[in-house]
Amino acid sequence: MDLDVLYQEIILDHYKNPHGKGLREPYEAEVHHVNPTCGDEITMRVHLEGEQVADISYDAEGCSISQASASVLNDLLIGKSVGDAMGVLDEFQSVMQGRGQVEPDEERLEDGVAFAGVAKFPARVKCALLSWMAFKDATAQAAAASGGARDE
Repeated sequence: MDLDVLYQEIILDHYKNPHGKGLREPYEAEVHHVNPTCGDEITMRVHLEGEQVADISYDAEGCSISQASASVLNDLLIGKSVGDAMGVLDEFQSVMQGRGQVEPDEERLEDGVAFAGVAKFPARVKCALLSWMAFKDATAQAAAASGGARDE
């Protein structure tokens, strides 16, 4: 099977069956991000238990790429330490900003590798990164709310 076709199927599956969608409590921080280029929006809540990402919940509207990316983020980051989650975020961001030249680590990014093809289309990179930037902001706010300084 063609890798591009497989990647498209992964993105469509996450779009049609989003993981973690729906705002939940408890949470320490809630952020709202908008991609002004296309109008995609996400409201995200992050719940930390100590140094662990205990829950990520969100409500989002937008294209299949932004929606699927939020679903993949949810799968990849819940249960990780904040430091590990930020490492995965950095890796995903590196792939997305690599214009198709950065080889994703499938073991680390799992379904996130499906977005490697998106990196070839600069106009869509912001769509894929919307939820990830919301997570970064919400986690920083949650860490500040709990009074703990976290490495970013």
